[in-house]
Amino acid sequence: MIDRPNKMLRLRTVLDRTGLSRSTLYRKIREGTFPRQIPISTNGSGWHENEVSRWIANPPAYRSGSGVSESTGALYLDFKPLASAVSR
Repeated sequence: MIDRPNKMLRLRTVLDRTGLSRSTLYRKIREGTFPRQIPISTNGSGWHENEVSRWIANPPAYRSGSGVSESTGALYLDFKPLASAVSR
């Protein structure tokens, strides 16, 4: 299997591939149900192609912040105090 570099997609391409409107795309980003854009220059941003493809493959199952960084694949944990530990 050939390991392809991850391309950056601009807004127009993301809208064309997903069929979403611009307002729906940004609403889904706010809700955490679509990948966040990555700054690529002072005035530009884009999306990782593999993250957009993952969303296209199964939109209802996509959640950003699922414990694995979409851009690097690194595992991160979000620690929250337990209610019993806070009340002490």
